[in-house]
Formats: sequence, structure tokens, C-alpha cells
Amino acid sequence: MYIPYNELPNSARIWVYQANRALSQEEIEVISAKAILFIDQWTRHGDDLKGSFTIKYNQFLIIAIDESFNNASGCSIDASVRFIKSLEQELGIDLMDKMNISFRDGENINIVKLADFQEFAKAKKITSETIVFNNMVNTKEDFENKWEIAAQESWHSRFLV
Repeated sequence: MYIPYNELPNSARIWVYQANRALSQEEIEVISAKAILFIDQWTRHGDDLKGSFTIKYNQFLIIAIDESFNNASGCSIDASVRFIKSLEQELGIDLMDKMNISFRDGENINIVKLADFQEFAKAKKITSETIVFNNMVNTKEDFENKWEIAAQESWHSRFLV
């Protein structure tokens, strides 16, 4: 059962999917329409799930579920992964590569491979103050408060000189 993202509790569980490139407005419209349909039909062993999604910066798809209504199960999580993979195939994008790291350079969002991120940190092109996207957050509250943070405050800090 789809509900607007802002109606989810702060405890809602989330998954952050990072596109390997900026999405066009047309792609965002396709993703939005398909996400609403998917969430409306999303179940756990036949029980409805209450969920939502949001898209940030034309690059990040966030899927969320209100587990105070019903918890996600292995099967329902698998269904969401199949949904994401279908988007990847249809739109020619990569949403599942966890080895891509995103960070801000002014207003620009850069996505690089982990090895490149490490090299940028060694060369001090990325510093403790560089804003990074911590896609490991898993609640709506953490997403809203700890997703876009200085590298020194996230797991990215291990790569800083």
C-alpha cells in the first residue's frame, strides 16, 4: 500500500539505491509511476506492506517501508530487488553497485569507484569536510539526518589521510 513519503514514521526502514548517472526527468517519471505500482502491490506472505519512495538529486532512489505496520520478509525484500533490477534493465542504469561512492564538489554530485575515492583522499582532493552520501543508513530518520554528511562523520573517514 503506497503512502506519501512524508507520512512515513521516522522509524521507517529504507534502502538507498544510487544511480551511476543523473536521471532525466522522463526517467524519473517512469521510475515514479512504476514505484507507486510496485509499492501498491508489495506484500509479505500475502499481507500488505505500507511503503513509499523518494528520489533525491535526480540520482538516488529511496524505497521505504513502515515496519510498524508490517515487517519486511526475505521474500518481500527479494521482490524489491527484482523491482530495482527491472528498472536497471529498462532504463540502462546501475542502481545496485555498492562500490560506487558519491560525494559533493560544490553543487555537483560525483560518483566514483571506491578505488578512485581512495586515490582522491590520498591526493587530498577529498577531505574530512567533503560532503559524502552515506548510503548505509537504514531508517528514514537517519536518512534525513545522517545521509548527507562530512566524510569525517561517516564510514568514509577510514579512507582519509
